[in-house]
Amino acid sequence: MSKTRILLLIAAFLTVTIGSFIYYVATWDNREAKAQAPAFILAQKLPPEAPIFSTGAVS
Repeated sequence: MSKTRILLLIAAFLTVTIGSFIYYVATWDNREAKAQAPAFILAQKLPPEAPIFSTGAVS
């Protein structure tokens, strides 16, 4: 393949990728997104020793 053809393929890929992202943002409906949000996000409570485990410190 020639350099020109490779550059055209790269440009086409970037155009499709950026174009699909712009389309996604332009058609975003915030009300619909809130309706589909899960009822809980990280609903579990961490035990008291969780900071020790997350930092890797040993007491």
